[in-house]
Amino acid sequence: MNPLVSIIVPCYKQAHFLREALQSVLEQTYPHWECIIVNDGSPDNTEVIANQWVGKDSRIQYLYQENGGLSSARNAGISLAKGEFILPLDADDILHKDYLKKIVPVLENNETLAIVSCYTKFFMRKLTTIVHELKPVGTTYNALMFENKLTASSLYRKKCWEEVGGYDENMKKGFEDWEFWLNVTKRGWKFQFVEEFLFYYRKAKKSMLVDTINLHAETNMEYIFRKHKELYVTHFDNTAEVLFYYIKTHRMGKMEVKNSLEYRIGKVVLKPFKMLSQLLSKTKTSK
Repeated sequence: MNPLVSIIVPCYKQAHFLREALQSVLEQTYPHWECIIVNDGSPDNTEVIANQWVGKDSRIQYLYQENGGLSSARNAGISLAKGEFILPLDADDILHKDYLKKIVPVLENNETLAIVSCYTKFFMRKLTTIVHELKPVGTTYNALMFENKLTASSLYRKKCWEEVGGYDENMKKGFEDWEFWLNVTKRGWKFQFVEEFLFYYRKAKKSMLVDTINLHAETNMEYIFRKHKELYVTHFDNTAEVLFYYIKTHRMGKMEVKNSLEYRIGKVVLKPFKMLSQLLSKTKTSK
């Protein structure tokens, strides 16, 4: 049996990378796939490029929607998918040519698995510029509670997407894939990693992930903790240990800043201005 895989490629302001992602789809040595490009209201030339690829291969489709965010775009594409298995692929990432050939049989032959992923290489600009390698481990939701170990581009059963009601469209600031994996696996499903580098993640100075980590990490984690609070209550001791570790490292980080030479020099330099400000304030009050 050769199950059909639906590859979902949302695109928003990533038209300049889209060709590379789609070329990696076209080069798959496993031929039983369809690819749905979802233009999430992108203001660039995503539609022009997408339609060029639709003309290259009948397995490639194009869908336009008004901008709704990554979760919404993935859900829109998956709702049209005919495949038994789903593979999300961000428009700036790249698949190894044997990704499906190596991963599909693992998912197909083990009914307890919901998700199968692999090792990942992080690159900048070109595939030859590898800056990091990721070899995650884990099989159950316990390994996902405090850290997302599964890349967004992991293969999973469409019935799992149906079971949890899709990606959470309230999560517009990232971590939507982490929440999705947790939602699936907390129901008893397992995941597995193929111990080969079959996926290439583009690392950029500016990206949605960078923005999420810098600006929205705590808010997103709180949302996940509250949405799946039964897990964190059940594993209260672990939850408390992790949260207090975060508090401790945050406090220690602030102490290091305060004790740094730069901080102390800054205080000395600014002291006269502080005194002048206080003097002016008192003068105004006396008037």
